[in-house]
Amino acid sequence: MGWIDITQPLNKNIATWAGDTKFIYETVATKEHTGSVNVGMLQMSLHSGTHMDAPFHFDNNGQTFEQLDLERCIGKVVVVECLDSEFIEMSHVAGKITGVNAVFFKTKTLANAHIFPQEVPTLTIETVAYLKESDINLIGVDVPSVDKVTSKELPIHHALVESDIYIVENLLLEHIKAGRYEMIILPLLIEGADGSPVRAVIKEEEQ
Repeated sequence: MGWIDITQPLNKNIATWAGDTKFIYETVATKEHTGSVNVGMLQMSLHSGTHMDAPFHFDNNGQTFEQLDLERCIGKVVVVECLDSEFIEMSHVAGKITGVNAVFFKTKTLANAHIFPQEVPTLTIETVAYLKESDINLIGVDVPSVDKVTSKELPIHHALVESDIYIVENLLLEHIKAGRYEMIILPLLIEGADGSPVRAVIKEEEQ
């Protein structure tokens, strides 16, 4: 099997955080007008759709994208199912994450990327500690946040950055089965940015 796209498509129906910049794409110049090319314009929040958080997103002294390590965005990942759970517990990952640098948490079987959830499952502090002990340096979730939607303190975001673990949110995992994969998740090199859209792909690990 080849590469599988796990990126939410960006379009006018994509859900965004309340008060955040809506996604807009427009063809602002047409081939008929220019005589040669179509030219598009994009406006969006950096936290729309499938995206990566930079530590600066929740820490004024945190790293921005030009300071992040791209090496950890290409590697091996385990997709772990924790369906219908309020919390992502250590028991969901224990014994499953050896030999990889990343973990993706599948928490639902229907994406509904056009609907912003009122509640999301979150990692526990104990889970974060276990991930750090297991040498995980990137995690991904299929929801907009690793913390509760209403949280202002963002304890899991802070615990992850303190553990030097990168955060990817809004992965599209509804069609992905649990197991081991190769992954490529590339953020844009936006200097000074707190977030970036990513194109995320995986393929089954060769035996």
